[in-house]
Amino acid sequence: MQDSMKVCTGNFGKHAQSIDAYKKLGGYSTISKSLFEMSQFEVIDRVQRAGLRGRGGAGFPTGMKWSFVPRNTGKPVYIVVNADEGEGGTYKDHFLLLEDPHRLIEGLIIAGWALGARTAYIYARGEFLPCIESVNKALNEAYAAGYLGENIMGTKFSFDIFVHRGAGAYICGEETALINSLEGQKGQPRLKPPFPAVAGAWASPTCVNNVETIMSLPWIFSHPVEEYTKMGTPRAHGTKVFCVSGDVKRPGLYEAPLGTPLMEMLTSEEYCQGIIGNLKGVIPGGSSCPPLLPEECQNATLDYECMASLKTMFGSGAIIVFNDTHNAVDILDVLGHFYSHESCGQCTPCREGTGFAKRVLDAIMRGEGHDGDIELLQGISAGFGGTTICPLSISLGGPLNVYTRKYRADFEEYIAKNPNHAEPRLRPTVRLGAYW
Repeated sequence: MQDSMKVCTGNFGKHAQSIDAYKKLGGYSTISKSLFEMSQFEVIDRVQRAGLRGRGGAGFPTGMKWSFVPRNTGKPVYIVVNADEGEGGTYKDHFLLLEDPHRLIEGLIIAGWALGARTAYIYARGEFLPCIESVNKALNEAYAAGYLGENIMGTKFSFDIFVHRGAGAYICGEETALINSLEGQKGQPRLKPPFPAVAGAWASPTCVNNVETIMSLPWIFSHPVEEYTKMGTPRAHGTKVFCVSGDVKRPGLYEAPLGTPLMEMLTSEEYCQGIIGNLKGVIPGGSSCPPLLPEECQNATLDYECMASLKTMFGSGAIIVFNDTHNAVDILDVLGHFYSHESCGQCTPCREGTGFAKRVLDAIMRGEGHDGDIELLQGISAGFGGTTICPLSISLGGPLNVYTRKYRADFEEYIAKNPNHAEPRLRPTVRLGAYW
């Protein structure tokens, strides 16, 4: 894919961390009189016509999300960039921040003008120290050049951006938990409504967007809208940054049009250059997404609608490939450990259910599995949907159900290692609701 058609990664490897290099590459060209002559609603309309959808996982139309933010409430409007990136297999935002921080700043200025915001916060994962240093250096350069601060570029628009370090909690990738953490509270999700657009940070209208979403804006505003809409699919325009890991010959970060065939991503010379060994499964969008079997991968395309039709999720575009040397029980046990550890503990089904699933998986791994354990895990997963404030429990519940169905033989093989597997497993003496 030509660099000129890469929306977010075109500057990779070109020293764009420096404002001088970034400007030579065309950076900050959108922050001009023509932008500030547009009304807020004209800017939002352009984003809607481009068809940009959120790149954090949900895929909600960005322009529509912006249009929900109320005006003239007497309260400030805040923009929050979700750069927490804790999903297993996902590392795109890490490199976007590291390689091209000025693109994020330029995108935030556009978003700030569209939303009438005076302040933006970049909530970055605390472990991303090189990224945070890169962004802070870029912010200092942008302030010195007059792109941030009071009356930027001689206009009446004033805009400030701050970086806030998280503390490494996966749950703070959920937007309301992130807002609580930003305010200095415990990082736990909030009940909705009210939604952040109405009452988010400090009970004020707040728009939370992913790093990649914001970084798409400079390209959209420096090219005709039609150039963006002709990439991708009729329902998902533009490109997507994919991070591929696992059993492929060339894992890495790739930007490709939405709708690119999954097998093209995995096998073409332009991207991953082939699969190592015999393909067993592909996790298409991060660790919480149910895996696809090899036969399901053959006609799969990398877009929201296709993944939904295959009963999985497009997620953050984190593709994890595994071959037949891996056992599905091992993979699910790792996921069980992660999601049970990262549960914030606010909701009983998640706090107790993810831990219960992990204990069952651990027993199977130790060779202490019992007949009926597969059904037990499926029963646990069935109790998560619609019972918690946020979807963290479902992030384990979906894989629990799908791995035990699609790779049942792997589980049966482990269970058969227990000479007493036919004996019933002791069940809890207290029934917790209807969860198991």
